[in-house]
Amino acid sequence: ADEGLNGNVKYSFKKITDKAAQIFQLDAETGEMTLMRDLDFEEGDFYELDVQVRDGGDLSDIAKVV
Repeated sequence: ADEGLNGNVKYSFKKITDKAAQIFQLDAETGEMTLMRDLDFEEGDFYELDVQVRDGGDLSDIAKVV
């Protein structure tokens, strides 16, 4: 594990639709994603989100969640 500023990471949605933003919540400290309401497969059969993690320095990365 990194120490100091590099050990302090923050998570955020890099790319998310308005519809998905009403359903998914992301904890900026832990990166844990939770549902704010039940999924309805009549509204959509999948969601695609880009989650970015950034440390206290200059490093960042993006993961696609489907």
